[in-house]
Amino acid sequence: MRPAVQSFPFTAVVGMEDLQLALILSAISPAIGGVLIRGEKGTAKSTAVRALTEILPPVDVVAGCRFSCDPDDPEPTCPDGSHHGERALRPARLVELPVGATEDRVLGSLHLEKALAEGITAYEPGLLAAAHRGLLYVDEVNLLHDHLVDVLLDAAAMGRATVERDGVSVTHPARFVLVGTMNPEEGELRPQLLDRFGLTVDVVASRDPAVRVEVMRARLAYEADPSSFISRYDGAQRELAERIVKARDLLSQVILTDAALRQIAEICASFDVDGMRADLVTARTAVAHAAWSGRTVVEVDDVRAAAKLALPHRRRRNPFDAPGLDDEQLEEAINNSTPPPDPDDDPDGPGGGSPDSGGDEPDGADPAGPDAGSSTDPADGAESDPAGPDASANKRPVPEGEVVGSSEPYKARLLSVQSAGAGVAGRRSRAITDVGRVVGDRPRAGRSGRPHLLATLKAAAPHQHSRGRSGPGLAVRTSDVRLAVREGREGNLVLFCVDASGSMGTKKRMGEVKTAIVSLLLDAYQRRDTVGLVTFAGADATVALPPTGSVETAVRRLESLPTGGRTPLAEGLLQTAEVLRIAAIRDPRRRPLLVLVTDGRATHGDNAFARAKQAAGWLAQQGIATVVVDCEPRRGVRLGLAAELAAAMSAEYLDLGEVAAGNLIRTVTERRAA
Repeated sequence: MRPAVQSFPFTAVVGMEDLQLALILSAISPAIGGVLIRGEKGTAKSTAVRALTEILPPVDVVAGCRFSCDPDDPEPTCPDGSHHGERALRPARLVELPVGATEDRVLGSLHLEKALAEGITAYEPGLLAAAHRGLLYVDEVNLLHDHLVDVLLDAAAMGRATVERDGVSVTHPARFVLVGTMNPEEGELRPQLLDRFGLTVDVVASRDPAVRVEVMRARLAYEADPSSFISRYDGAQRELAERIVKARDLLSQVILTDAALRQIAEICASFDVDGMRADLVTARTAVAHAAWSGRTVVEVDDVRAAAKLALPHRRRRNPFDAPGLDDEQLEEAINNSTPPPDPDDDPDGPGGGSPDSGGDEPDGADPAGPDAGSSTDPADGAESDPAGPDASANKRPVPEGEVVGSSEPYKARLLSVQSAGAGVAGRRSRAITDVGRVVGDRPRAGRSGRPHLLATLKAAAPHQHSRGRSGPGLAVRTSDVRLAVREGREGNLVLFCVDASGSMGTKKRMGEVKTAIVSLLLDAYQRRDTVGLVTFAGADATVALPPTGSVETAVRRLESLPTGGRTPLAEGLLQTAEVLRIAAIRDPRRRPLLVLVTDGRATHGDNAFARAKQAAGWLAQQGIATVVVDCEPRRGVRLGLAAELAAAMSAEYLDLGEVAAGNLIRTVTERRAA
């Protein structure tokens, strides 16, 4: 809700003009669909959003209506009745949805106090009801659990929320402006939710020292004396609030001509966006921008500003591509499109077209231009067998100490797998977790967790007579308490044990392995897995990366991994076992998956392979789920040592030719629940 202490003034925010414009346009026209704010940590994303409520006009509501219905247009489905009460004026609301919120808190649930004290079923509204006709703010929206994302998608699409749970059946209005902030380093949004945001803005801290000084000076002054600082901006705040009100009043008078619609359609088509939402959002944003500028006809400047805010997150073809628009490509698309009418021309008439356009249509040139964002799938046409007479550099053994780079990573395929028990909340495998949708209940019996209200009441109801209860309400005892069983997604520890010795062979083979691992690291990072990397070469094994969630560090360590030398396979397995032992102590609920990438040749020390098999057998006794990826060349004499090692580990054996590139992702993911 609106904070008790006034926020940092919106007009005092420095160096964030695009963000301020996007928020203002969404406030002028809520039909735009809200704003997604992407930016690195410490860029005042949340400060700007919370400051917005101070300049929004108040909302006219029906007194006593918990769902903030409009007195002039009450919702027929509102649970609070016929709305014949008095009008009331209240400040605009900013409702914050915490990342760790429960589904009950978001949707609402049975009113506990009335159920226990009076024995009646009553609905207690949640955050979606409070956000109706206001702003719903989700900080770190990319970390929101999937079951809550589904709830938001349903409400955003339908404009209402339906609650069927705990004996409650309610449908209430839930139309809100969705505002989210996120740090792209922590993973991307699901495409469905990403598309629900009308506009997107990338916020980056200025590198201009003068701007940074101004930011520091303003923030320090606010912290030293908030009241005095806020009072200095009272005039600017009032002026901005009045301008927003005027723009709202002017919105219905803005003319979106056929020529402007044609230009918007051509620009969206030139950027190859999916669906029609981009066109609609761009059109609504252009109208709002015209009203904000005090114009009654949409001009080229309005279309340009709208496209910069509405298209960046809709034109991406690869999930790892950073959102954004190329300014030159946008200008080219605008120049090649049909222009809106000149503001000096008469905008009236059915066509509204510009007489200066000359009637020339684009001559069929490819509007998309060169495909700068495309990438070649490393799996396409890749031959995983490095052996053969080819004498190219890619076919020669890797010299000791040489660093082999990976190819461009690709999106890993997500497969849902059945969990074998409780796990850590994440986005990978199905599991019984602390958060998620309720799928059942169980007796408390010394367990900890959140009670399942309806199941508890049902357990207590049959015993009311024997407990002497004759009036309203229920007599509930400790033995009646039932705990909710929730199903969500779990994250895993994916630990790579990579043979970096000279026996791994060629540059091409090591490049394929590195590309697959980098791709899986990106996928695991975005799905809340923990990853780790153990390498072995020469005489030692090295923990190149302890279990972590930092994909940047993982990729850097892998890319800089040198190859060559002898193969201390036993040492690598023992070091891996130690990493898994420590990880189990620190995070016992996160189930591990070991991916051993080797040709099985142990060449360091006496009885090297026998010692390696002994270490492998010990890992098998610990019940570690393992996949052995055999990198031995398929041509020539094959020793089959990796297959023998897999048998000793009770592991799944796969040849690199079967799991190269994209297949490695699929194989690993399918074995998450082993």
